[in-house]
Amino acid sequence: MAGQSCLFALSLTVLCGGIVARAFGRSAWQQRRSAFTTDPEPQFIEKYFPQVLDHFNYNSLGNGTFAQRYLITDQYWRKNYGPIFFYTGNEGDIWDFALNTGFLTELAAVQGALVIFAEHRFYGKSLPFGQESFNIPQIGLLTVEQALADYAVMVTELKKELGAQKCPVIVFGGSYGGMLSVYMRIRYPNIVAGALAASAPILSTAGMGDARQFFWDVTADYENYNPACKDTVREAFQKLQTLAEQEDYTHIQSAFSLCKTPSSPKDIHQLNGFLRNAFTLLAMLDYPYSTTFITALPAFPVKVVCDTLLNGTDVLSALRDAVGIVYNATGEQTCYNLYSLYVECADPTGCGLGLNSLAWDYQACTEIEMCFESNNVTDMFPPMPFTQRMREDYCAKRWAVVPRPGWLRTQYWGDALLTASNIIFSNGDLDPWANGGIRKSLSPSLIAINIPEGAHHLDLRASNTADPSSVVKARQREAELIAQWVKTSREKMF
Repeated sequence: MAGQSCLFALSLTVLCGGIVARAFGRSAWQQRRSAFTTDPEPQFIEKYFPQVLDHFNYNSLGNGTFAQRYLITDQYWRKNYGPIFFYTGNEGDIWDFALNTGFLTELAAVQGALVIFAEHRFYGKSLPFGQESFNIPQIGLLTVEQALADYAVMVTELKKELGAQKCPVIVFGGSYGGMLSVYMRIRYPNIVAGALAASAPILSTAGMGDARQFFWDVTADYENYNPACKDTVREAFQKLQTLAEQEDYTHIQSAFSLCKTPSSPKDIHQLNGFLRNAFTLLAMLDYPYSTTFITALPAFPVKVVCDTLLNGTDVLSALRDAVGIVYNATGEQTCYNLYSLYVECADPTGCGLGLNSLAWDYQACTEIEMCFESNNVTDMFPPMPFTQRMREDYCAKRWAVVPRPGWLRTQYWGDALLTASNIIFSNGDLDPWANGGIRKSLSPSLIAINIPEGAHHLDLRASNTADPSSVVKARQREAELIAQWVKTSREKMF
């Protein structure tokens, strides 16, 4: 879930030997920021890797493989010496992440790195069984463990092909991709020298913490801009509830410009989810400049939404106009089809649409735990519980699986991370996912970087003149740490 990749070329003299460490001083990094917004985009080449279908069962599918997509650019690479920056792809088309993770390629230009963006199995074009990938039992090969093994095999083989066996590997990822970067460093420290995990909710998605926290934090983004914004949203939802109890469905249809008149509590529940989902996305993507990631949004969308709400003459129409910033960014929607624009799933924060949403729904029914709920007490949204029992019932019906609570915590350590090393956990205070991750440094090599004005993995995005100073400092610190990891890893190899 992170802007356009605007890069710059750097003389190889800066990339050599001991000069690398000096390239990351405060003044050097700041001096180069202006160049990042004017140089050409990275020249990615799209390729496919023959990936093993099942890494853990030799009998189920034999030596079967599938074509796993990846993007690669060596335009910055100091061949056979520079590090490898490997993005652990998450729940979507890999191009979406490559074009919205400009910091990685900016850093590659400075450090002379080879850059690889790997697509996650069952997402984008990396479908092991084509259109049948989402059938049962084929979907069963969609697990975190299989995805990590994919990345381990891919990077190992590509290093051999490219003669890069002595090149240290640093993994990067945002959101779920950030979780995978953490897990790669934990599971394959023999392959990965360090990880930058941006906005990685490794605690909340492992079932740890308060189920109310997420929507509480979404609400806080609006309340911090203007307390009246939260009050107006709550008032609008309460008015909607009153109309629903009166079964005044025609009024609801007109107020929200719905394509069909709602006719049941089920439709009202869907409308509530549709509305809540918009506020969630806006809070996550509250960047200081306009973006097209996930959807087209203006700069500071939380501010834009709150101003829309507070300047409206009717709270329901104002609520409709506010969520239209998400659902009708192009202005082409003449009405809203609730069931096609938003699909309820095992992730209360939303699974998205299309085939990628099917894959994420399955993962939210198996390893990824997100029993988040709103209650209209600690947050501004209508009460919408989502308990473990509700999750189990849904997942059994939809995917014929029974979730296994606690598995991620057992498999990937939860908050018991002290024996790990070389991981950066970055989080922005504006991001509702932040408090589901690591907010305090755990050791000298397990470092938390908090970004006061940062939304969802803002630090992974390309440098922008509108960036707050906090994200500039965060990227500088991340660059320094990664340079040190590369240096230390290289010293061990030679």
